[in-house]
Amino acid sequence: MPKRALISVSDKTGVAEFAKRLLAAGYEILSTGGTLKAISDAGVKVVAVDDVTGFPECFSGRVKTMHPKIMGGVLYRRGDSEHEAQAKELEIESIDLVVVNLYPFEETYNKGVTGDELIEQIDIGGPTLLRSAAKNHKHVTVVCEIEDYDRVIEEIEKSGDTSMQTRAELAAKTFLRTTTYDAAIMNALSGGARRSTTLINELPLRYGENPHQWGAYFDVYGTDRAWKVIQEEKQMSYLNILDADGAWNLVCEYSDPTAACIKHANPSGVASHEDISEAFQRCYDADRLSAFGVIVALNRPCTKAVIEKIVDQKIFAEVIIAPGYDDDALELLKKKPKIRAVEMQCPKQKDHIMYRSMLGGILVQDQDTKVLTKDDLTVVTDAKPTDSQIDDLLFAWLVVKHAKSNAIVFAKDKITTGIGCGQTSRVDSTIIAARRAGEKAQGSVMASDAFFPFADSIEEAAKNGISAIIQPGGSIRDEEVIAKANELGIVMVTTGVRAFKH
Repeated sequence: MPKRALISVSDKTGVAEFAKRLLAAGYEILSTGGTLKAISDAGVKVVAVDDVTGFPECFSGRVKTMHPKIMGGVLYRRGDSEHEAQAKELEIESIDLVVVNLYPFEETYNKGVTGDELIEQIDIGGPTLLRSAAKNHKHVTVVCEIEDYDRVIEEIEKSGDTSMQTRAELAAKTFLRTTTYDAAIMNALSGGARRSTTLINELPLRYGENPHQWGAYFDVYGTDRAWKVIQEEKQMSYLNILDADGAWNLVCEYSDPTAACIKHANPSGVASHEDISEAFQRCYDADRLSAFGVIVALNRPCTKAVIEKIVDQKIFAEVIIAPGYDDDALELLKKKPKIRAVEMQCPKQKDHIMYRSMLGGILVQDQDTKVLTKDDLTVVTDAKPTDSQIDDLLFAWLVVKHAKSNAIVFAKDKITTGIGCGQTSRVDSTIIAARRAGEKAQGSVMASDAFFPFADSIEEAAKNGISAIIQPGGSIRDEEVIAKANELGIVMVTTGVRAFKH
C-alpha cells in the first residue's frame, strides 16, 4: 500500500511542485478545496478528501477534514495490535504525511479587519490536523511551513521517509506554530487584555548579571533576530547585550553620524560629526575615565579609522555595534579578537513593545519614540536661544532620554561634556555632570529628563557656566525655577514631554 499525504494549505506557494515530487516518490495525495484544485491544475493526480470520507465538505467549508477516516488515519499508532485491528475494522488507512499552513488570521487582524470576516479566518481543521500529526510524529511527518518542503521531500527521495529526528523537530515546530496562532486569536478576541509572547531560539549565556546567576537570550516568535555577531573570541555576555541595546537605541535616535560610549547601560560620551571616526573620537574624549570596558555604538558603518583609534589609544572596548563594517576595518579587528563586533541595522519603524518582569508579573509599554523638533520647544525665559543653542539642546535631549533617571546632560557643539545619571536627587546629578565636565561645562547647554522640583539645579548650572537648559516643565515650582533662570541669565526651554528611564 502506498504512503499517503494529506495536503491542505492556505498559502499555496510551492505546493504543486511539492505534490508532484511526492507523487513521483510513490505517495498518494489527498487534498481539499482550493489546494486540490491547485495541485490538480498542475497535472498532479490527487484524491479529494470527500472521496475518502464519503462525506461532503459542508458549512461553507468550515468542516472538511474532521472525520474519523482522516483523523484516525493520522492518529492511530502503527505497530499497536489493537490500533491496527481497529483501523482494519473501520477501514481507516494510514496518513503518513500532513502538510498544512493555516488561514492567515494574524495578517487579517493586522490589516484592521474585525467582526465576522475576522472570525472566518480562525482555522479549526488545520490546527487539529497539525496537532494530531505532531502528537503521532513517531509515525507521521508534519509540515506547517513552506520553508520545510525541500528538506522533507529531499529526505523522502533519498531514503523513502523522513528520519525520526526530522519528524521530532517538525513536531516541535508545529506545536510552536499552533501555540502562537491560538495566542494571536486570544489577543484579538480579548482586545489585548490577554496576551502571550513566545520565546524561541535559546542562546545560552555564560552566566546572567553575575557569575552565580543563570542567563540566556531568546528571540521573540514572529520577529527575526535583528543582530549578528561578526567577531567574538569570547561569547557576548548578559551585560554586553544589555549595554549594546542601550547604546544602539541611543545612536539610532540621530540622523547625523553619531557615536556613543556606554557603560553599565548609561552613556559616558556621545558625539555627532560628519566623519564617524571623528564622532567616535569626540565621544571617547568626552569622558575617557568612564570609557573603560566600554560598549561603542556607531550609527554608520565602522571604518578602519575607528578601529585604528581604538587600537592606537589602547581603548578597552568590550563590544562595537554598527550597521556594517568596512573590509579593512574587519581585517584590523582580527588583530583584536577580544573585541566583540556586532552588526545591526537601525529600525525603520520604531514600534517596539517593551516587557519587564516585575512583582511576579510583566510590565508592558511601547517604546519612547517621541521626536522633538525646534517647533515643539517653548521658550519660558526672557533670554532667547540661538540657533546653535537649539541644536545643542535637541542633541542633549536625545542623550538624556537614554540615561537612567534622575539624569542631567551637559553638551556643546553636539558633544556631551558631562553626564550625571542614576541619582536619587536631581541636583546631585547636576553636580556629577558638572564635575565630569570640568572646564568644558563653560558655555554648554543642559538637559534634564524631568522637571526641576527646586531651583538648586539651576544655581549649580549657573556656577558652571551653563548657557541654556532644556527640561519638560510641569513642576509646582516652575515659576520659581524660571525666575531663577532669568535672574542668572540662563536661557530655558520646555518640552512638555518627560523622558524618564528606569
